[in-house]
Amino acid sequence: MPRSTRLSVDVGGTFTDVVRLDPDTGALRFEKVATTPHDPRRGVLASFAKADTAPSEVSAFNHGTTLGLNSLLTRNGARVAVIATRGFRDVYLLGRTDRRAMYDLTYRKPAPLVRRRDTFEVTERSLHDGSVRTPFDHQEAEQVAEQIRDRGYEAVAVGFLHSYANPDHEIAMGEVLGRVAPEVEVTLSHELSREYREYERTSTAVLDAYIKPIVRRYLTRLSEDLAADDFAGQFLMSRSGGGAMTVGAAAEQPVNLILSGPAGGVVGAAALSRELGEPNFITIDMGGTSLDASLVLDHEPVMYQGAEFEGLPINTPSLNIHTIGAGGGSIVALDEAGALQVGPQSAGADPGPAAYARGGQVPTFTDAAVALGYLGADLALGGDLQLDEALAHKALATVAEPLGMEVQELARGAVQIAGTKIVGAVRAITVELGRDPHDFALLSFGGGGGLVAVDVARELDIPRVVVPPGQGAFSALGMLMADVQHDFSRTSVHLLRESGAQHFIDAYEAMEREAQAALLDEGFGPEQSSYQRTVDLRYRGQEHSATVTFPEGAEDLIEALERDFAVLHERLFGHTMSDPVEITTLRVKATGHVTKPAWPRLDARTSGAPEPLTHRVVQGPDGTSEYPVYSREQLLATDEIHGPAIIAEHTATTVMHEGDHLVVGAIGELVIHLKAQGESR
Repeated sequence: MPRSTRLSVDVGGTFTDVVRLDPDTGALRFEKVATTPHDPRRGVLASFAKADTAPSEVSAFNHGTTLGLNSLLTRNGARVAVIATRGFRDVYLLGRTDRRAMYDLTYRKPAPLVRRRDTFEVTERSLHDGSVRTPFDHQEAEQVAEQIRDRGYEAVAVGFLHSYANPDHEIAMGEVLGRVAPEVEVTLSHELSREYREYERTSTAVLDAYIKPIVRRYLTRLSEDLAADDFAGQFLMSRSGGGAMTVGAAAEQPVNLILSGPAGGVVGAAALSRELGEPNFITIDMGGTSLDASLVLDHEPVMYQGAEFEGLPINTPSLNIHTIGAGGGSIVALDEAGALQVGPQSAGADPGPAAYARGGQVPTFTDAAVALGYLGADLALGGDLQLDEALAHKALATVAEPLGMEVQELARGAVQIAGTKIVGAVRAITVELGRDPHDFALLSFGGGGGLVAVDVARELDIPRVVVPPGQGAFSALGMLMADVQHDFSRTSVHLLRESGAQHFIDAYEAMEREAQAALLDEGFGPEQSSYQRTVDLRYRGQEHSATVTFPEGAEDLIEALERDFAVLHERLFGHTMSDPVEITTLRVKATGHVTKPAWPRLDARTSGAPEPLTHRVVQGPDGTSEYPVYSREQLLATDEIHGPAIIAEHTATTVMHEGDHLVVGAIGELVIHLKAQGESR
């Protein structure tokens, strides 16, 4: 059988989403299987079976996993040693001296991943310009490597001073470790980041080393399982920066996977924005455990340099995603003061919400949605998950009774609290940064996004909600749109006016040679590769920089950079300055372009109107009423539905209320125009 099918599998906290694409017909199939936290490979392999696809039929397999993130959350990663320049042993443990929560008397710095006894020193010293002040002491390095081997460390992070400018000493240390302690995983900081800021670069290396043994074992075993079933296609992993990376690169640099969980959805959102001609999206991805909010501006995802995990810096480019603990499995409970809370704790995949009838007894957001009538036992989720309304009511009653409330009253409150938290997450990436939500459309996806989307949009005065095809597995669909990506950077701090064109040419050409070699190794020739040049600039005396696209072909390069930086600074901060402009870092994003699926077109309805499958009594925002329930799979292009209504589909459910108006688009997207503020329902 020809290897032509493409499969994408996104492992979430509760469900694993599956998308199968048949390139010959363009047909997409969306499925969900339960996540298997104790053995993630089992859930991934079950995804192939759920999609009726043998590994031998797959030409390209895209995979997203939270394995590295979960290892950090549960602190069950590898035992890590850190090797630093002599005299700088405490760079990682001291970190930065800023205090984020200034008025919180209970604040404590995030716990580091290593203790002081896990840090070692080697005599060597390079300077910021790459020159060597103190030669590398090979004998001392061998002694340190022997101690690391004998003490049973599983991984080691090497972070030498100014190795971004001259990595020779880190490379030499890596060679010593490979010879003396070959069983120990090694991370060299310059291979992850060629930028200044020693603490941030060392933290990135420690995070990478901490999860590397676990991630490598998982990817190696999964690759072996697939190979045993005759898989011989391309195996790509979703990365934090929004692109993809080969499975081999992911095993070597797993730090790029830590924040990759929601990345596929944002990549898909950017692709959808181009398809629909909708330049600006606010995205909300509500899964089983959390909700991720992000932005698409002018058809491109918003990037962020300087991401963190629980206060620990990750000095690699990432998508700007704001995550909160508000998912379908978020637990409904009373806090110590007796106030109703939703999340951040989650029932997860095992046992899950009470309504799943898998042993869960604590009430969750999903149980509240069942009690309100948003979800019901009349339609199975995912085709085979039958909800138990009685169990949902029983679980909610344990919280409602102490408050003297009816179950439906409690459920309405729980949904409103979750909605308020989501509104706060959206405000954090829009209003608090000077952006007006009214200028965007709200793109809602994930298994639970459609349950709250219209309420969130109404609260923020967003005029319309767009629900993409396959919303419940949209992150997995987005992975099929992701190109292979590599990020290269070089710190070079000096005044812009002191730079000549040759400085930029030399630096960019060196990075692009390195990028071209990496892409060629992964099977991408010149015709499949592209390179984007950017430069980080700031006013002299500032601490942080802004990233400007390098003005290729400009007559006066320096003047063009100053002009573009002034425009960007004005847009970001509302003012410009007369101080000299300073370069901090030059960057290259190298892209290996993969073949992307075309969005399947939906047939248009030529006669009649969509008919509801059933009707359901719903406790909506304005009281109890009957909502018709439509099957999304039966809707055709140009169909229109006036709220109130529920749109049920294989992987998710969308709720709209009285006064809202839905139109089905050409590729099956649902565009919901909200009732204007002040209109009577």
